Amino acid sequence: MASPDEITSDDIAVVRNDDRQRYEAKLDGEVVGHTRFQTRPGTVVFVHTEVDPAYEGRGVGSELARAALDDVRRRGENVVPRCPFIADYIKRHPDYADLVVDAAG
Repeated sequence: MASPDEITSDDIAVVRNDDRQRYEAKLDGEVVGHTRFQTRPGTVVFVHTEVDPAYEGRGVGSELARAALDDVRRRGENVVPRCPFIADYIKRHPDYADLVVDAAG
């Protein structure tokens, strides 16, 4: 496995795991972070994001958020960002703001 200091976005694979209702960030096949979601028709509600403490501050969470939001866009769905990390990521990257719908929406 790559050391935490050597991680690039090319090293991280993000996959959607519908059985566990989460997107997983994998490094060398090992899950090092995930963002949990719930689904509604046409909407993904992000509820919690975690990154293994050994990989915090190395871009894993940002790559996870970017890939998850890109996947939601490809699927033609909207987002309710209840997770503070995902909400903050969207605020810092306004190109994803069009995906956000009201929590009642």
